[in-house]
Amino acid sequence: MAFHDGLNAHLQSGTTTVARAWQITRKDGVTFGFTDHDCDLTFGGVAFRAATGLSATAIEQGTGLSVDNLETVGVLNDAAVREKDIDAGRFDSAQVTAWLVNWAHVSERQVLFRGSIGEIRRGGGAFTAELRGVSEALNIPHGRIYQKPCSAVLGDGRCKFDVTALGFTADREIVEVEDGRIFRWADFDGFEPGWFTRGRLIVRDGAAADLNGLIKVDRFLEGGRREVELWEPLRAEIKPGDLVRLISGCDKRFDTCRFKFGNILNFQGFPDIPGEDWITSYPTSEADTTGGSLR
Repeated sequence: MAFHDGLNAHLQSGTTTVARAWQITRKDGVTFGFTDHDCDLTFGGVAFRAATGLSATAIEQGTGLSVDNLETVGVLNDAAVREKDIDAGRFDSAQVTAWLVNWAHVSERQVLFRGSIGEIRRGGGAFTAELRGVSEALNIPHGRIYQKPCSAVLGDGRCKFDVTALGFTADREIVEVEDGRIFRWADFDGFEPGWFTRGRLIVRDGAAADLNGLIKVDRFLEGGRREVELWEPLRAEIKPGDLVRLISGCDKRFDTCRFKFGNILNFQGFPDIPGEDWITSYPTSEADTTGGSLR
């Protein structure tokens, strides 16, 4: 690793004033700065706070695609990383940059690591976060899949459908919530049953703001009440009165794309692929092909 010229000269001097600093940027844009120096540091527009109880293991990086061996350990406290934010998943896949910096002249610094937060473990009032290098993204399969259902995600760059269009998104205040997973409304008309199945529920305000979940079932109950159930509970406090947004669901079928969304030109599946039955078919002059024995 080639160091910054000024930092390299400083390291060669024999007497050093270096520290490590970490910047964590969550997916919601909130940024944290930490340092193992005994005083706060500021550079790049970010304040790196000391006395946060954050430390890191030695960095071991290789040329393969395995996860780099690096962990960071910190204390859970309200002034830095809060346990309820970890529980809510707000630090999942957060971007991390680690520097070696001359705290006497912060312009002399070098990036040691870039990556994201992986698995987080907690216990005894502290947390341990696995840091994954940028090569982790190369382990994710890419390219189109040859299959009948659409391989795009509703509203993404390949689908191109505007999910905010009238009739496909609904904003509602929560009336009743159970276990952060089941939501019920006494009056929720204008959308047929199942309209939001396979869609998303996004929390707009409150303690769970910006969290979202995939909708498992959208159905009507006795008495005209509507119930929306998520696959997994949202990991933050949700109360009646909080505003949520429901986005229409897509089951990836050709007919759904055509009739529900009118987006057939952007369908990313192959609906005419022959099925397994085609492999075992044979030519026959008989009109009755019931699957019975051959004559």
